[in-house]
Amino acid sequence: MFDAALYYEMQAPGLGQNFLGKVEAALNDLVRSPEQWPVIEDDIRRRLVRRFPYSILYRIDSNEVVVLAVMHQKRHPSYWLPRRQLK
Repeated sequence: MFDAALYYEMQAPGLGQNFLGKVEAALNDLVRSPEQWPVIEDDIRRRLVRRFPYSILYRIDSNEVVVLAVMHQKRHPSYWLPRRQLK
């Protein structure tokens, strides 16, 4: 996520901060309503990040939201799979 922010900031001043702001807004949104977003595999859910080609992958454990990845939607789509077992 931070590498992506640096990349965007190098493309246009302020764009990296905008990216981080959109990720933060998406995180706040999914924490408020974690069950709103679709299940993509087993108990893993996906929340898209507005304006940028990124997704937040997470699961709900008891009363806690566990973020597994903030991933680019086109690059290495399965790199996060080993994180499914993290507790």
